[in-house]
Amino acid sequence: MNAVEQARFNPLFASMQRALELQGKAQATKDAYSRAVRRAAERFDRCPDDLSAEELREHFAELLETHSWSTIKLDRCGLQFFYRHILDRPWDWVDIVKPPRAERLPDILTRVETQRLLGAVYKLRYRVFFVK
Repeated sequence: MNAVEQARFNPLFASMQRALELQGKAQATKDAYSRAVRRAAERFDRCPDDLSAEELREHFAELLETHSWSTIKLDRCGLQFFYRHILDRPWDWVDIVKPPRAERLPDILTRVETQRLLGAVYKLRYRVFFVK
């Protein structure tokens, strides 16, 4: 980032740090949101306060290739926080990227599911592990 862009970025980033602190965010959240804004700034080599929706789509498309869904979700939340609370602009790009809904296993298995699980275990000593 050149000196002019860095001079624009530094006070905004400091404001973000203060806002995160005032909202009582956990340290891990502060770190993740800060990293998201820094990553976007580094990616475009300028202050992320004027990124277009298309640039953000490009940014998240690149992240999809290199990072996990949890990182992508944190980056989206971090940039959303930056736009809403620091720049005081609406975040219109919420639907740029949405992680797939993970299918959760039920807490309690049905009888049929239990039988299928035990039927898939061939060695008796391993089956005993599931039964106990």
